[in-house]
Amino acid sequence: MTSTPLSSQDQAAAVLPTPTSGVRAAVRDVPAYPFTPIDAPIKLDQNESAYDFPADLKAQAVERMLARPWNRYPDLHAETLQAAIAAYEGWDASGVVVTPGSNVLIKLLTELAGIGQTVLTVSPTFSVYTLEAQLLGATLVQVPLNPDFSLPVEGLKVALKANPPGVLYVTQPHAPTGYADNEADVRAVVEAAEGWVVVLDEAYHQYSGTDYRSLVQEGGNRLSLRTFSKAWGLAGVRLGYALTSPQMATQLQKLVSAFNVNALTQAALEVALENPEYVQHRAAEVVGERERMLAALAGHPTCKPIPSQANFFLLRTPDADAAYRHLLEHGIVVRRQDRLPGLHGCLRVAVGTPAENDALIAAVGEIQ
Repeated sequence: MTSTPLSSQDQAAAVLPTPTSGVRAAVRDVPAYPFTPIDAPIKLDQNESAYDFPADLKAQAVERMLARPWNRYPDLHAETLQAAIAAYEGWDASGVVVTPGSNVLIKLLTELAGIGQTVLTVSPTFSVYTLEAQLLGATLVQVPLNPDFSLPVEGLKVALKANPPGVLYVTQPHAPTGYADNEADVRAVVEAAEGWVVVLDEAYHQYSGTDYRSLVQEGGNRLSLRTFSKAWGLAGVRLGYALTSPQMATQLQKLVSAFNVNALTQAALEVALENPEYVQHRAAEVVGERERMLAALAGHPTCKPIPSQANFFLLRTPDADAAYRHLLEHGIVVRRQDRLPGLHGCLRVAVGTPAENDALIAAVGEIQ
């Protein structure tokens, strides 16, 4: 039997690596972050603040940016911001860790305590927890929420005992449901997590009035994650931070890249922290609008709004795809959540300006 020799072109093709050669299987097998930007006049799909950073404070921030040299590196570990955040939060500055967004902290916390160990959370949950666990090859364990979206306290206790310690995520208020648990249940789960790194994600706490700083202070292995992307109206600036013990901060800081907060972001955040009064006012406006929307939609014959303590809420519809397309035809983009466990038919709606919310209420009113 004879074989036909390969041409030189075929030989070259045979030894060329594939475009993803060397990429870890965990990375190849995970889909990209589940979000596709859509341009619409009314944007209620990303839980952002409906209100921009105040114009006078923007002007101060720009002036401060222009006064600084852009050819020099910023603080090594954002020490100036660490001190300003510590003063604002009443925290030890050595227990503050700053990164460009709390999603970066979630990645670093997975590196800190998840790789080769366990990431434990609920289901459904914030997609970044599960995404980072899968990308970094951590063992991901999810316990279903109770039917009313409250924490499955006993189920989490069982999972904490049954799995090797790693990182536990407890979100208050919860995303994507907006549910805020009672303090006793949160405490019960946190105190059961002996040997785990416990993360209380408080991205939406200004809208719920919850505050777990004292619970974090009771244990050196606990952290509170907070962000400037929601109530502060600074999602475009990108800054999140962790409040924890100095010992835990020291370990987490080892994973943070040097100079990771740029000088322009630092200038904007300095101005914000010097003028925090607007945040409480804006959060109160959002809470008032949230309650108005929930009340206005409560009588709808088929679409049912689900109470929330965040700056968004779930709307359960007869047909999420049809409802989503109907709203888009009216220039309103929201977020589909109907593919998540327990959220059949659900859309997630962020609270917008009064005019945007009126448009949403009117459009939903047309759904049969």
